[in-house]
Amino acid sequence: MTLLSRILGFARDFFIARAFGAGAATDAFFVAFRLPNLLRRMFAEGAFSQAFVPILGEYRNRRGSDDTRALVDRVATLLTLVVFGVTLIGIIGSPVLIYLTAPGFTADADKFALTVTLTRITFPYILFMSLVAMAGGVLNTFSRFAIPAFTPVLLNLSFIGMCLFAAPWFDPPVLALAWAVFLGGALQLGLQVPALMRIGMMPRINLDLNDPGVRRIFKLMLPAILGVSVSQISLLINTVFASYLESGSVSWLYYADRLMEFPSGLLGVALGTILLPSLSRSHADGDGHEFSSLLDWGLRLTLMLTLPAALALGMLATPLIATLFHHGQFTAHDVLQTRAALIAYSFGLTGLILVKILAPGFYSRQDIRTPVKIALGVLVLTQLMNLVFIRMFAHAGLALSIGLASLVNAGFLYRGLRRIGAYTPAPGWRPFWLKLAAALAVMGGVLQAGVTLTGDWLTMGTALRMAHLAWLVPLAAGAYFATLFAFGFRLRDFSRRAAS
Repeated sequence: MTLLSRILGFARDFFIARAFGAGAATDAFFVAFRLPNLLRRMFAEGAFSQAFVPILGEYRNRRGSDDTRALVDRVATLLTLVVFGVTLIGIIGSPVLIYLTAPGFTADADKFALTVTLTRITFPYILFMSLVAMAGGVLNTFSRFAIPAFTPVLLNLSFIGMCLFAAPWFDPPVLALAWAVFLGGALQLGLQVPALMRIGMMPRINLDLNDPGVRRIFKLMLPAILGVSVSQISLLINTVFASYLESGSVSWLYYADRLMEFPSGLLGVALGTILLPSLSRSHADGDGHEFSSLLDWGLRLTLMLTLPAALALGMLATPLIATLFHHGQFTAHDVLQTRAALIAYSFGLTGLILVKILAPGFYSRQDIRTPVKIALGVLVLTQLMNLVFIRMFAHAGLALSIGLASLVNAGFLYRGLRRIGAYTPAPGWRPFWLKLAAALAVMGGVLQAGVTLTGDWLTMGTALRMAHLAWLVPLAAGAYFATLFAFGFRLRDFSRRAAS
């Protein structure tokens, strides 16, 4: 389901790039969409899920269905009231938010005004997605993973539909993208209702601020919000820097980020979603061996799939960007600028995904303070690197800072889990690394030969680009996995059942 969502995400970005390219209007939209999207990650999918899922799992395992249902009712009621207030503040205060997060836009009054209008339309997205995140936490805890994983498909379909059919009816046309966000959020929330009803967990209005479970969740949310905010603040600071750079910089970073998000979302989000309730169950049962075994499984599977993805993104940057986005208003210059950002991102892809695997090791133990402390240090490091790299690589320097900082973040999370005894590596890591290195070398050779032989990707037609990628990507992936198979890797060795 996550794979389907990511593929449709590429389709949505194809249509956005074709219709709008990379310029002032798309910069305005991406800044406007980033604000509610960042708040969604802070309050909804990020901090809320990290605090809510472990306690909900504890209630389900130890307290029974009645107490679990009451907890869901009370959390949903309070969450709705809080986020509704945040949404109203965001709509009213949009000019101030844009002034703070994209101050470079103030030099162009029309661009600033357009960004404010787009922000006001998209801001209710945080309300929709906060409730979607709560519903997803409930469904994941009950091992109903399909609906939460499928849900983002509706946002992508909303974007595609508005780009194809509605954009000409808006003035300016980019307003269609903002309304696509609003519509997509409403559709995603609506999809959760039947699934919650089937498991008997459809929330009812029940406000009780003194409920101990509710108080525990929101108490855990406070440090979690700080922890998640650190990474989101880093992205906002990047937007501030990019708003002063060449027009189109925000859009180039967005398109590169979207390509990087494919493996990050497919692997990191999917594995993290499954690991958090499974780790929470193991911790609640006091099974330290299973807890460590789950982390070891997640790390090996992540490295086996993420390292070749990072290598491919870096080596196929131009072919991928040209094939997906070099149409209509998206020029060859846009391709080259986006390529620079994507190559920079690829250095840190493994770290970005490892953080999503390692952090649940702390969240499942209801320890959110440790990841927060690490994230604060990483935020400072990121900004120091920004000051250096932006002078050397312009917008690509911002991507490189995030990528390298994520590797540092993952390293400290790993060290923390080892130090507290939550994770002990299983035997066999040294030969595992050697076999991965050999397979990556084979894959890299295939990619280099393929890119060299195919010619200039900027001048060839779309059909020819697609045809070349259609054989080059499977050939490189086949070479990688064939090498692993020759070294004794088998799919069954990486199979586990999620907690239910």
